[in-house]
Amino acid sequence: MTDTHETSERPLLSADRLKAFTDGVVAIAMTLLILPLMEGVIDLGREGRTVLEYLSEDFGQLFSFVMSFVLIASLWISHHRIFDRVERTSGALIGLTVAWMFTIVWLPVPTAMLGAMPDDVAQKCLYVGTLIVANLILLAIRAYLRRHRELHDIPDGLLRDGIRADAVTVALFVVALVVALLVPQIGYFAMFLMILTGPAIRLVKRVERGRRRAR
Repeated sequence: MTDTHETSERPLLSADRLKAFTDGVVAIAMTLLILPLMEGVIDLGREGRTVLEYLSEDFGQLFSFVMSFVLIASLWISHHRIFDRVERTSGALIGLTVAWMFTIVWLPVPTAMLGAMPDDVAQKCLYVGTLIVANLILLAIRAYLRRHRELHDIPDGLLRDGIRADAVTVALFVVALVVALLVPQIGYFAMFLMILTGPAIRLVKRVERGRRRAR
């Protein structure tokens, strides 16, 4: 007969199973990004269009595909770095991970809108907003793990650095969204502000060190 105490202590899902499931979901979401491009190729092929015509007419969808592919890959790398040293799970950790996976699975939808629908405020808010929520959830996961050290062996310094990086990333996404909304001519090219993530994180670290020394 199974001991009820042992059963109650058993995690809902092992850490390895959760990691494998997350990797599979991310892989499927990245694959789904290509579907609108495949439909465009088929439609233009039936019309007898050339490859150059396809590249010029569907540039918006091609740009959105590349951008979303890179962003999902970046989000997956961040998630992998967090869970690489997670050994156990809890209901809350699984819930946060499922919420994060929802944002990843949803992202192909606003990505398809970028090239297929007229550019407007709602579209930008939906696309960039999804990325903001995804990074906020990663921040929440790191904060949760800082309070529950029994689930992992991640040094506190790494978690603190990760939380700082997530906060900076969210802030830059918000800035990119504001720029995209206020300057329509720039539009989604404002996403290139994300290349400033590294320098911004280093700047925040220097400011924090300066404050600690001042004390």
